[in-house]
Parts: sequence; structure tokens; C-alpha cells
Amino acid sequence: MRIATTLSQPTTTTTIYSASKTPQPQNNPNSISSQQELSLLSKLHYCKSVSQLKQIHAFIIKTPRSQTHHIYAKKLIYSLLQLNHFLSPPNDKNLNYAHSLVKQWDKPDVYAYNALIQRMSSTSMQSFHLYQEMLIKGIIPDTYTIPFVLKACSHSLALWEGQQIHAHCIKMFFMENVYVNNTLMRLYAVCGMLDVVEKLFEQGPVRDLVSWTTLIQAYLKMGFPIDAVSAFFRMCQANLRPDNMILVVVLSACSKLGDLSLGRKIHEYMVHLKVNVDSDVFLGNALVDMYLKCGEAGFARHMFDKMPVKNVVSWNSMISGLAQQGQFKEALDVFRRMQKVGLKPDDVTLVAVLNSCANLGMLDLGKWVHAYIDKSHLRADGFIGNALVDMYAKSGSIDQAFRVFQAMKLRDVYSYTAMIVGLAMHGEVESALSIFSEMPRTGIKPDEVTFVGVLSACSHAGLVKEGRRYFEDMSKVYNLEPQAEHYGCMVDLLGRAGLISEAQEFIQNMPIAPDAFVWGALLGACKMHAKVELGESVMEKLLEVEPRKDGAYTLMSNMYSSANRWRDALKWRKAMKERNIKKTPGCSSIEVDGLVHEFRKGEKAHPKVKELYKLLEAMNGHLRNYGNLVHSNGLC
Repeated sequence: MRIATTLSQPTTTTTIYSASKTPQPQNNPNSISSQQELSLLSKLHYCKSVSQLKQIHAFIIKTPRSQTHHIYAKKLIYSLLQLNHFLSPPNDKNLNYAHSLVKQWDKPDVYAYNALIQRMSSTSMQSFHLYQEMLIKGIIPDTYTIPFVLKACSHSLALWEGQQIHAHCIKMFFMENVYVNNTLMRLYAVCGMLDVVEKLFEQGPVRDLVSWTTLIQAYLKMGFPIDAVSAFFRMCQANLRPDNMILVVVLSACSKLGDLSLGRKIHEYMVHLKVNVDSDVFLGNALVDMYLKCGEAGFARHMFDKMPVKNVVSWNSMISGLAQQGQFKEALDVFRRMQKVGLKPDDVTLVAVLNSCANLGMLDLGKWVHAYIDKSHLRADGFIGNALVDMYAKSGSIDQAFRVFQAMKLRDVYSYTAMIVGLAMHGEVESALSIFSEMPRTGIKPDEVTFVGVLSACSHAGLVKEGRRYFEDMSKVYNLEPQAEHYGCMVDLLGRAGLISEAQEFIQNMPIAPDAFVWGALLGACKMHAKVELGESVMEKLLEVEPRKDGAYTLMSNMYSSANRWRDALKWRKAMKERNIKKTPGCSSIEVDGLVHEFRKGEKAHPKVKELYKLLEAMNGHLRNYGNLVHSNGLC
């Protein structure tokens, strides 16, 4: 045989198995003794490499003994698969070699196929083809075969093949096996067929912890966190003790719901069960994430600090969670702690840090992150590229944002949206609309946020005609339903252009109830164009939907002041005091040497406030002197 002559050649200088070194019986050169058989099987058991296995295989082929070939074949396959088990990822050549041994075996059994299918189930759909091969050869699969093949179907999202195996399970009465039923549930869960998962669960003869976990995960994956939590409580009522994996899933459901009381109840239940959170970093991460997303940042930080072991996911949960809660300074503080312990940030970390830099205007730190990305040879595409564009745009460096955008090889709708919104913020209206026009050519469909940027750009540039067209295109061309933000942008566009009556008519014809953003846009237009009487009626509408916000009161007071109606202006100021509504003080910030200094109107908490006020007085003095000089020379 060709395979024999190929495999019999020693492949290394450290060969310990060869035909020449094995003593042959004197009476029959084509047979080996029982003692030699045991020695050979023992050598198969202790093989350390595939090359050694191949040498023994070659020796077996050269010295045939038909009555023991099935023993050698089985042992060869198991030894080969055992060696391959320690390779990551598994070696396809070794798997194909093992498969060739199975096919050459006159009477392969189900155990050999199970071993081979098990090794192939995580790599490809080859296990399904092996399953078909078994059936063709008349080998009956067992309850160990089916889960391995279904696992392959789950990895490949092969629903059609999985449904065929499901039919076989029914015919072979395997549905009574809880392991088979659970793997079928898993297959349908990853394929998005929740109704089938529920049916299998309800019809299952036995429901173990894996059954409940699969059902709860399916609910969460399909976007039904309430059902996931409800299933968890049903499981507890069935007197099943949850393991840490189920607790992580349920805490994730609480995070999605943002239900703090429910999350605390789950945490209290864990304490009641005496679950050792400190020993499971995944459970600790889930608790931190839950408390952050439910708005309890203080307790989340307490849990985080208590964790004896923290991985990169732990730090990411804390940094991203604080950033999502708007606590950007705190998020960057945690990031600096992460750097001090020497843990390398990943994509998730960098995106959260860039988001915090964008909202704080920390350009220097954002540039450092960009340099780190380049140094680490990370691709500035996807989430990282989008975050970089957003950071540079919000930090005032729109040219650098555009350079990052142009360098991105893979752009999605978020990339284009970040660039369009950034350009609109900087008054680069033509560039913003030009980039928007590129999207159809690249096959990228704009979303609702993209149109907020486009309409804002039209509003700031006074492009009424273009704005109307883009607003109509949302539903007619892109099949997007305009939201309150888009109606507010249109009211702002019409109002800035002085088309107050058209803006009023536009609001009256809205298919949804106007919110504070819409009424606020009209009120701003009334102030801009001195429409005091209309502003009064708009203010009444605005107070109905947003009675506790200070912006409307301030705007109305300023409108009366501009019209020299001081008593009415004072009346609105008094109304704010009576209703205990405080005006949000003006705030400005500046970054110096990587540190952001924030100043609010009337605030005296800055450590160098005295020096700052002295500097301001000196500057005022210089300005007054310059004004007097200009006036005395008749230049004004």
C-alpha cells in the first residue's frame, strides 16, 4: 500500500519505534507474538507525537495479523485523537488521518465514530458528514453521538441539518434523554427559534440545571430579559440550586432591565445561598456591571474594590459603566488605576476611554490613546475608529477627525454619522452633506442619528429647501420613521429662517405629540425673532411637558428683558424661586498638561481661585484702558 511505504520511514532522529528494532518470531516472519502485541499496544498508549504513531501504524501494516487489526485500529484512532485533544486549535491533518483509519477499518464501531465526531464538533460541519457516513454503514448512533453532532450544527448555525437530526432523535426514541434534549434546545436557541426552545423545555422528561440555563439564556439572547428573570424564579421554586453561570445570566438580565430593586433581590438571594463571589471573577464582574447599569455607581465601585482578582473585563465593566452613567472623570480615574497595576487595555477599554475624553474635551489624553493604538498595531477601524473620530470632533480637532475617517478601511453607519455630526458641529455644512451623499454609493444606509446630524447641519446653515428634502427622504427613500428629535430639528430649521407660521403648522400636523425638544426649538425661534406673544403661548405648552427644567424659564425671562418688559422678566425669575427651580450655572473647561480645569459661574472652589480673579481684574483693567484710549482718539 502507498500509505504504508510513506509512513514507515522514520521522521526524526529520536525514533524509538521501527520494524528493524522489533524482534520477529523465528517460525513465521509475518506474525507477531502475544507478548509483542501487548508491548505494541503499550507503546501506542505512551506515544508522545503523531510521527511515532505513524511509525507504529506502518509496522502494523507490514506485519499483518487479521484477528487483532481491529484492536490496533481502535487504539491507533484513540491515541491519535488523544494527542490531537491537546492541540489548540485541533490539527485538521491529524483529524483527517484518524478519519482515514476509521474508513479503512472493516468493522468500525460507534465508539470510534463518537471519538472522532467529538473532536470535529467544534471545528466544522465534518461531524455531520461523519454522522451520515455512520448511517450509510449501518452503525446505529447512540445518545453520545447526537449531542456532538448537534454541537457542530450550533457552531455553524446549521438549522436544516439540525432539524434532520431532531427527526432522527424522535424516530430512535432519544428525546427521553435529557442531554439530547438540552443540546437540541441549544441549537434552536442560537438559531433564534425561541418557540421551539420553549416547546422542547416543556416537553422534556427531565429538566436539569442545563435545561433551565439554556432556556434563560435563550430569553436573554432574544431580548426578553423579564422572561429570563421569571424563568429563574420558576427554577428556584422547583428547588433547584442555581450555579454561578445561571446567576451571571440573570444578573445580565437585570442589567438590561435597569431594575435596581430586582438586582438587589438577586444579590440578597446569592448571599442567602452563601455564594462565594470572591472566588468567581465572572460573577463579580456581573454584579459590578448590574449595579452600574442600574445607576448605583457607588456600590458598584465598592464591589469592584472588594474583588480579590480582577481581569480586563472587570476593569472594562467599571470604566464603561461609569462612562455610560456620565461619570467621565471617574471613568478615567479607574483607567489610570488600571495602568498602574500593569494590565493591558483592550478594544473595549480604549473605546470607553475615548468616549470619556470626547465628553470632557481631553484632547491630550485622546491623542495618547491614539498613539497607543498605533504603537500596539491595532486597526483604527470599527468601534475604535468611530470612537477616535468622535473624540477628535468633540474636542475641536475636526481636521484630525477627518484624517482618521479617511484612513479607515472599514466604515459603517456609525463612522459616517460621527463624521457628519462632527462637521455639522463645526459649521462645515458642505463637507457634512458631501459625506452624507457618499453613503448610498458605498451601500451604507443612514440611520436615525445620521439624519439628526444632517438636519442640524441644514438648520445652522439655513438650508430650508435641502432640510425639507432630507426630512422627506427619511420615510420615502430610507423607510425610517421620523422621531421627536427630527421634528425638533425641522422646527429649529424653520424657526431660524424666520418661518414661524410654517413651524407652527408643522407642529400641528405632527403624527406624534410634540415633546420639550420641539416646543423648546419654537420658543428659541420666538426669542430670536422677538415674537413675545407667541412665546408666551409656547411657554405654556412647554411647561405642560417639562415643568421642572430651568432652561425654559431663563429663555422666557431673557425674552421679556430683550423687549424691555422688566416686570414680566422678574415675574419668571420669582416663579423659579417659588418652585425651587435653580438655574444651571454656566460652565467652561480647559485642559492644561492633561488635566481638565472646570469653572462654573460664581464658583469659588478652585484651589487657585484668588489668583484667577486677580488675573481677570487685571485683564478687565487692560480692556478698560484700551477702550478709553480708543474713545479719546475718536476711533469709535
